[in-house]
Amino acid sequence: MKKPSAKLIHILIGKAIIETLLIGAIAVGFNVAAFPPTFHGWGQAVLPSRSIAGWAVNDASPWERVEVQLFLDGKLVGNQVANLSRPDVSAAGWAKDEWHGYEFQLVKLNPGTHEARIYAVHQSGSGERYTLQLLGDPIELSVLPDGSWHNGPSSNIGVAR
Repeated sequence: MKKPSAKLIHILIGKAIIETLLIGAIAVGFNVAAFPPTFHGWGQAVLPSRSIAGWAVNDASPWERVEVQLFLDGKLVGNQVANLSRPDVSAAGWAKDEWHGYEFQLVKLNPGTHEARIYAVHQSGSGERYTLQLLGDPIELSVLPDGSWHNGPSSNIGVAR
C-alpha cells in the first residue's frame, strides 16, 4: 500500500479546520438568534402585596416592551407584558424609559417553600419559535401556615443579569 503524500495530508487537515470553523460559526449564529443575550431583568418577592415584581429590558430593542412569564414551582402561572412604571430602572441606565416593570399577584399559596422564576419571552423565526431566558436568579419564598410570607434563604436577588 502506498503512503499518502504530505501535500494530501496538509490539504485534508486544512479542510478539516475550515469545516470546524464553519460549523462553529453557524452554531454561534444560531445560538445568538435563538437565545439572544440581550435581555436583562430582576425580580423579587414583595411581601406586603404578596406579589412577584421586577423589571425586564431587551437591550437590542430598548423601547420594546418585553413579555415575561412567571413559573412557580416549575409551573406556568402567568404571563404579561412588562410595561409598568419603574423610574429606578431608567435612572440606573438599564432602560431608555421607565415603562419596563411587571408585577404578578399571588393570592393564595399553600404553606411551604416555593420557587419563582421569571423568564423573558423571545420570538424568533418570524414568530414561529419562542424561547425563554431566565431573568435574574430564582426567587425563593416561604409561606407559613397562617398564610404570611417570608423570603427564603437564597432570595437575595438584587443583581441584574
